[in-house]
Amino acid sequence: MRLTQMFVHPMKSGRGIEYASAYAAMQGLLHDREWLVTTPDGRFLTARDYPGMVRIEMDLIPGGMLLKAQGRNPIMAMTQVYKHAVATAVWKDEFTAYHGDTAVDAWLSETIGTPCQLLWLGMKSTRAFKGSGQALSFADGYPFLLVNHASLNALNAELASPVTTRHFRPNFVVDAEAPYEEDDWLVVRIGELIFDVAKPCTRCQLTTVNPENGQFANDNEPMRTLIRTRQLPEGICFGVNLVARNEGLVQVGDEFEVLESRYGFE
Repeated sequence: MRLTQMFVHPMKSGRGIEYASAYAAMQGLLHDREWLVTTPDGRFLTARDYPGMVRIEMDLIPGGMLLKAQGRNPIMAMTQVYKHAVATAVWKDEFTAYHGDTAVDAWLSETIGTPCQLLWLGMKSTRAFKGSGQALSFADGYPFLLVNHASLNALNAELASPVTTRHFRPNFVVDAEAPYEEDDWLVVRIGELIFDVAKPCTRCQLTTVNPENGQFANDNEPMRTLIRTRQLPEGICFGVNLVARNEGLVQVGDEFEVLESRYGFE
């Protein structure tokens, strides 16, 4: 089994960048979810409410990122400008991030269609992961998200129109042998890195946003099928959340191995 795809999402709900190699730290992949769009008073915004956000593209550049959107001139967000500490939150986690460039705020407000601001996580995140003291990015709740391509194939077999890995916004995609075997994984290895499987990833309407056109699916797919086929004790699930035990470079093509599973089928 191998790692077949890898994505970094520099801005939460923005389009992911596909990489052949990336550095995986305890906090997540380098530069993953290190920028956040919020309302002017700090409430975070995502494509759940503003689906067009998934079409905002980013290029990572030294010291920041270049934001791009169709029909708009690109604009740079540079970390050196983001010095003003402000209160924000992702779900129930309240912490401090950094605000800076009002021109970027105006660009995003016009692109998304609502008044907003861009925040930077900072050199070191002040958000703690599950009370452990370990730093966490602007991700929903866990440092890494993995999707099994065999599960995607099984889901697509149920759908009139297939979906892609981008619908699920993963960091890692692997080619496991059987659909949904990830439900039973406890510990996995990608290359030289070891990950604990924290929990299945619960899903919402964001999966129905087409990553290419930024619109909700009229038939509510794939969520409608997931509601029918993927009801687990944790909720409606697809993919698994991971927590790293060590840090290092991860590359597409790295060997993927299940080290420990719930029922010993590895």
